[in-house]
Amino acid sequence: MLVTAALEIDQVSHNFGAVQALKDVSLSVPRGGFTALLGVNGAGKTTLFSLITRLYNNRSGVIRVAGHDLRREPTRALARLGVVFQSRALDADLTIRQNLLYHASLHGIPGRLARPRIEEVLAQVDLADRADARVTALSGGQARRAEIARALIHRPDLLLLDEATVGLDVKSRAEVLALTRRLIADHGVSALWATHIMDEIEPDDDLVILHRGQVLRQGRAATIAGPDGLTRAFLDMTGVAA
Repeated sequence: MLVTAALEIDQVSHNFGAVQALKDVSLSVPRGGFTALLGVNGAGKTTLFSLITRLYNNRSGVIRVAGHDLRREPTRALARLGVVFQSRALDADLTIRQNLLYHASLHGIPGRLARPRIEEVLAQVDLADRADARVTALSGGQARRAEIARALIHRPDLLLLDEATVGLDVKSRAEVLALTRRLIADHGVSALWATHIMDEIEPDDDLVILHRGQVLRQGRAATIAGPDGLTRAFLDMTGVAA
């Protein structure tokens, strides 16, 4: 079977009691592509990521990761995912290398294979010279890059990045975003980049606009933006400022 999408979401809904957080959400991330998921806080981005990672169980619709149905083949599907959550996930008392060794062990990667792979991913995120630095000694941008290295350790097909630049200064934000784009160009990984910041989206990006749990538009960002720009298009669709 030829798999053309790193992620396929088809008619996924989710409720928290009487509150509907997502309604009939459908979107796809092409292999080797960068897809931006744009929405204000509370739009449903984190809920969607929680379903993709099985923190919540999707009871309606279908989620496929690299062709693997998340409900029918959860182990295979999750093995193809690398995740950078909005909240920090590194153990602050350990070094970067120790964090990555631990994460590799969770994926069943033995130490003899994990050590050269750690060197590989740290080089990819420009942290080869910081492998033995404790997380507490890292800047915010370095810590985010270390978390991306952690997400890459098992060589996933798809990276999920949930508001990965929150709390970073402008320079560090740009570095993390540029790194993600470089990983796609150089290593063929795909990425779903959730953000509320329009400046992080480029005209050629695949863009999904999520608002109040529903997909309003998906397509090339420049096409969605039109002649008046993305901010105007977003305001027209949602009635709120991002």
